[in-house]
Amino acid sequence: MSHLPQEPEPEKAQEKAHPPHGEHGRPLSGSERWAGFKGSPFFPACVLVLILSAAAALFAGSYTYSMANPTPHNIPTGVTGAYDQAQGRKFLGAMEKALDAQLDLKPYASRAAARDALDAQKIYAVLDVRGGGSRVHLDVSGASGVTVAQVFTEAAAPVSKATGIPVTVKDQNPLQGGDPRGLTIFYITLAAVIIGFVGAIQLSVHARGLNPAERIAFTIAYALLGGFAVAAVADWGLGAVDLPFVESWLILALTMFTCGMVFTMFNTFFHRWAMIPTWGLLVLLGNPASGGAVAPPLLPTVIGRLGQWLPPGASYNAQHTAVYFQGNQHAFPILVLAGWSLVSCALFWFWRHRHPGGRGTGPLHAAPV
Repeated sequence: MSHLPQEPEPEKAQEKAHPPHGEHGRPLSGSERWAGFKGSPFFPACVLVLILSAAAALFAGSYTYSMANPTPHNIPTGVTGAYDQAQGRKFLGAMEKALDAQLDLKPYASRAAARDALDAQKIYAVLDVRGGGSRVHLDVSGASGVTVAQVFTEAAAPVSKATGIPVTVKDQNPLQGGDPRGLTIFYITLAAVIIGFVGAIQLSVHARGLNPAERIAFTIAYALLGGFAVAAVADWGLGAVDLPFVESWLILALTMFTCGMVFTMFNTFFHRWAMIPTWGLLVLLGNPASGGAVAPPLLPTVIGRLGQWLPPGASYNAQHTAVYFQGNQHAFPILVLAGWSLVSCALFWFWRHRHPGGRGTGPLHAAPV
């Protein structure tokens, strides 16, 4: 007698479909739990919590270390007249003591020649010793660095009293009325730096399909338009500073393009973690070392020198010279920006196959098969 196959009992069928779990199943090993955690969204979230906490501390530390207590170190200073006679040496020694810094003395044949060097930003002040040391003329340049001009000016009266030598102080290059602390140039440079790499981040998120040449072209586009907007607001909109508009616009645009391509370069190699080296280079190190908020002679020596080779420092120097020392623009800061742009573009282009964006060579409307 044949028997029809019996249906498995519901509980046994369910047990067969789903292996036993809980206290009756095999517990996951440590490596399996770790692999599951790494594959979950909780892993990058936890990493970001640690990174953001460290970034906050480093951000505060870098700016505080560079700017909280600006101290003179080695200040390039022009000297003319009887600076090498007894009274002149006496005054210079008292000035170094009052500044608690060493003056990097650069002799000039005349006060006019020293002023030319001041305009060329080779020196930060001029000490003209007259009448065999019976009087001193101190020329400072607020536009070269308001903090340096301030420490010289504040030291002049006590030194005059201590040495008995009268001192006359004059600011040969005062700041513009709408920029009393000289920070407007620093702020517009900071805006160009941050929007420059944030723009590249947004392209990587919202325009991920751009091919390499298109990505560079759109970086140029937002840099040109963004630089124009920053210059227009600072000059035409707020009247904070009278810019040589075209030159300032192009410096801001070059800054934004450079910072955008720096992120794109890092994105090629570090992918989703590209923000870390970008932030470290341009914000944690570059901005406080730029000399915008505190003049380079008052920054820690290494930071003050290094800052001139980074995009924020180069941008500030070029913009600062364009605004306050027209006709004395130096090639160095422009070459620094151009060098960072060229290297970033070259590395991105050469290893473009590693960049997480792009759509290949197919038409935009083509759908995957």
